[in-house]
Amino acid sequence: MYINIKDLSVTYRSSRGDVEALKDINISIESGKFVSIIGPSGCGKSTLLKVIAGLVKPTRGEVWINGEKLEGVPRNIGFVFQEDTLLPWRDVVGNVELGLEIRGIEKDKRRKRALELIKMAGLEGFEHKMPHELSGGMRQRVALIRTLAYDPEIVLMDEPFGALDAQTRVILQDELLKIWQETKKTIIFVTHDLGEAITLSEVIVLLTRRPGTIKRVCNVPIPYPRSALNVRLSNEFTEIFNDLWRDLREEVVKVKVHETKAGG
Repeated sequence: MYINIKDLSVTYRSSRGDVEALKDINISIESGKFVSIIGPSGCGKSTLLKVIAGLVKPTRGEVWINGEKLEGVPRNIGFVFQEDTLLPWRDVVGNVELGLEIRGIEKDKRRKRALELIKMAGLEGFEHKMPHELSGGMRQRVALIRTLAYDPEIVLMDEPFGALDAQTRVILQDELLKIWQETKKTIIFVTHDLGEAITLSEVIVLLTRRPGTIKRVCNVPIPYPRSALNVRLSNEFTEIFNDLWRDLREEVVKVKVHETKAGG
């Protein structure tokens, strides 16, 4: 699923003044790629995802998907949020089936698809557990496979592991790598964690401080299949981290300086 973003800018307007979130974003993302977006807090990472999802309309510029200009909310995109957003009154299999049910898929077919994904995510035996009976990591797995169930061509992920402890994050990074390598979906992944971006991605897009614009696009030349733990122990990881951290740190420092000046 080829994505082409042209001259994209987003300004939020309110009675308290305008806030320019993104400015002059130009990037193309090839089908089947795993792309992470990093940058300092408030630089417009989540806004960019919402524009691609059709949830925020750009002030200027365009998004094209497979040669068609984005208008409204496309059906071929799935969104995984930081919070798992599971329905508390549905068990695991019921939550996974939700998107298929909304699309009118027959009960037998959606149940079969849900059980396949539950097995792939290592959740066998938990099919009839309710969300409150699951750990945070398990709930995020359910949220991910619920999105995959209706087979979107593009999966947008907004810091889905941000609220989890370090050990659970590593486990879910491995799960996500496995799922992506099996499905070859186009994944666009927002994270504050530079190490997480390197661990998962083929391509990393670094945004400047607000208004966010693209400072750098970096390919990650670490071969797949990857292990989330082993990647971090490699010399390649350290080299890429140090290289990108210099650019990221510059933007984080600019944010801190601006906040200090604004505070008087």
